[in-house]
This record gives sequence, structure tokens and C-alpha cells, in this order.
Amino acid sequence: MSFFNSFFRRRKTSPPQSSQPIVALDSSEEPPQVTVLKTLVIVYDPIVEPGKKLSQFMHWNNVEDLAKGFMTDVLQTSGGLARYQIIQRIDVDGFPAKVDGYLYDAQTYLNVLRGVNRPYIPQEADYHAIIDRFNILQLIAKHEIDEVWVFNFPHAGFYESIMGGPNAFWCNAPPLKNTDAALRRFVIMGFSYERGIGEMLENMGHRAESILEKTFEGLIGNANLWKRFIRYEKTAPGKAAVGNIHFAPNSQRDYDWNNSSSVSSESDDWLKNFPNFKGEVRTVTSNDWGNGDIRKHHVWWFRHLPKVAGRKNGIHNNWWQYIMDPNQVNT
Repeated sequence: MSFFNSFFRRRKTSPPQSSQPIVALDSSEEPPQVTVLKTLVIVYDPIVEPGKKLSQFMHWNNVEDLAKGFMTDVLQTSGGLARYQIIQRIDVDGFPAKVDGYLYDAQTYLNVLRGVNRPYIPQEADYHAIIDRFNILQLIAKHEIDEVWVFNFPHAGFYESIMGGPNAFWCNAPPLKNTDAALRRFVIMGFSYERGIGEMLENMGHRAESILEKTFEGLIGNANLWKRFIRYEKTAPGKAAVGNIHFAPNSQRDYDWNNSSSVSSESDDWLKNFPNFKGEVRTVTSNDWGNGDIRKHHVWWFRHLPKVAGRKNGIHNNWWQYIMDPNQVNT
């Protein structure tokens, strides 16, 4: 069985675990936690002419290639601490419903792509229709799955990520209402097969930003290490660290990942010495993160996220466990 297919075979579910975060005392020795997310993949890829799905007709990307590349990047940049296990893939020959119930047909949608018709308004997909159709709340509650990916296409109306469940919070989108029956928080990722792995990592990066912002919201000043991590030269002159998913250490505007200017950054200190910083600073340029390549920049950014043993100010030094499992975040 191929590497990728091994992610898609159904596996036995593990015993239910507590959905309540554990309040952790400071420590320097507790090993970093490995998080494995059992994932349901739903692929909307309607047939738009005899024998051809939309992705084939438009010569867009193969879902399996995208999933494999994304999972590999997450696994490697997290040092093996963040892992996806795809429990089931469901292929849907149809268009997802909009919030008012509207459904594209093949010809109308292709006319939108060709510029003949304008995209339907409202554009937002009906998440609750999908949740009900595929029994997502029940599957989450029973710990049969932990997360959902929806592969879709332009104008389908999905957020890059969105959170549901009790006390769900902003995850690059407003929290899903009326989803408390899941009994714990969960994330639905929206991935477009018209785009690439770099854009999938972009979605994951904004998820990380939202969750870590919430994780550290109770800490101020030097205790808020997330605020330190995302510093870049434009907003923190002379104190650049790693930046955020849109701004590299030397960026002057959104997506400015090909900026060749030189700035001093403590990014190496985060990668090699966290949490015991040594004041290591180095001059960096876009050469360090791929000269404008979206995937390379995002891999560089994810590699710098802390993933070591211990806790400080009650927060684990492995930030991946919060990104992967929002139930670990105290609210």
C-alpha cells in the first residue's frame, strides 16, 4: 500500500479522551505531546460534462497530491508532533448549497468561471447542511473523528478555517453557532484544489495565528511570547523575530515574501534555543524563506514554531498541540 493510501484506510478508533484542557503548572521537563487528528475528508468535485469532474475539466490539482504534500509539510515542520490520520474520504458529485439553499448547476458555474455570469450572492456555503448530512457533530462527540477537511473550488463559499463546538472561538472566521452537540471543539478546513499546497499552508497558518492569539490572550508584556514571535521590522524596528503568515521579518506589505532587503532577526534564536533564548541575532533576507515562494515561506515559518519540552506561564512549549487541538486552549 502506498504512503498516501495508508492515510486513507479506515483505522480503529482510540478510546474517548477528555475534551477539557488540563491546567498545566510550569515545568522544564515534560515531553512535548504528539497530536494525531482523525480526519474526515469531503471532496466536492461535481461532474460537469460526461466522464469529467470539475477538477479534471479545469486541469486543477489532484486532491490526493495536495493532501499528501500538506500532511508531509505539517509532519516535518512540527518535528513529528502534529499528525493527520485520514479516516474516511467522501466524494460528492454535486455543488455545496449556499446559506439560502441555492445550488449551482454545471453550466451556470462554468459560466461564472468564464466571466459570462457573476458569482451567486450570497456566496457563503451552508455549513450546517454539511454538518447534518454527514453527521459531523455526532462523529466528533463519539471521538470517531477530530477534524473535517472540505476540498472545494472558487466561489464555493468556504472559509479557510472555521471552528465549532462548545465555546468555539474565532479561527479566521466567526465560530459556528448551534454546534455544542459535538461536546468538544473542532475545526473545519476549507481547501481549494484550484490552488496549491502553499495555499493550504496559508489556511493552516491563519488557523495557527487565531488559536495562538487566544492561547496567549491572558498574558501581557514579556510573558506573551506569541506577540514576540510575530514581530517584524516594520512594526517592531530592531526587534524582528519570525513575523506572521503574511509578513516575513523584512516585509513592507502583505505577501511581501520576495523582499531582498536585509534586517536583523532573532528567528534563529527561536529555532535553536527556545525557550532559553541566547540573544542570537542574524541578518536575514528573502533568501532565507524561498524568495517569494509561498510554500517555502510558510514551511520556514512553521519550522520556527516552538515544539520542545516543558511549560512556561502555564503554556506548553510545544505550541503545535494548541494549533492541532483547540480543546487544549483555556477559555
